[in-house]
Amino acid sequence: MTDPREAAARYRAAQQRGATGDDEEGIAPGAGAAVDRAAFIETAIQVAIRRGDFDDLPGAGKPLEGLGTHDDPDWWIRRKIETENITGLGPPAILLRNEDRELDSQLDLLGRESDVREVLEDFNRRVIEARRQLQGGPPVVTAPRDIDAAVAAWRERRAVRSAPSAPEPPRRRRRWGLRKTE
Repeated sequence: MTDPREAAARYRAAQQRGATGDDEEGIAPGAGAAVDRAAFIETAIQVAIRRGDFDDLPGAGKPLEGLGTHDDPDWWIRRKIETENITGLGPPAILLRNEDRELDSQLDLLGRESDVREVLEDFNRRVIEARRQLQGGPPVVTAPRDIDAAVAAWRERRAVRSAPSAPEPPRRRRRWGLRKTE
């Protein structure tokens, strides 16, 4: 069942779309359509409120998260990148910071030292290049990696993974068949 006010607003909006524009009462041509469209939208919102479409929404009655805590013009894109776990998009500072955080685990997947060095050289080149760029955005605080130290750490992690672990002590078998009964 439709609300009569909503139907009337739809009718007015449809009639206005069919017209080429009014110049009555000092209204510029096409301005009537914008006024009717705004009235239709406002009516649709009021009808939805009466129906209860906006009741029990998540976050109802709570303040907006992070509102007014800092003055960051790119807050929305940062939040979107974090919540959606988007990779490959965003300012270089954020991308490099995330890559630096996961770089050791990525290096551990490699099997040759030459591959590790190549990845580290590429990472360092991109960090230095991002620091030279003056395109705005957050500052690049990620430091280039010391290649020799990173390779040595990679070797140590690899040696720990490949070292044989201590054998488990033999388990004592329980004998289920023999039970004392008194």
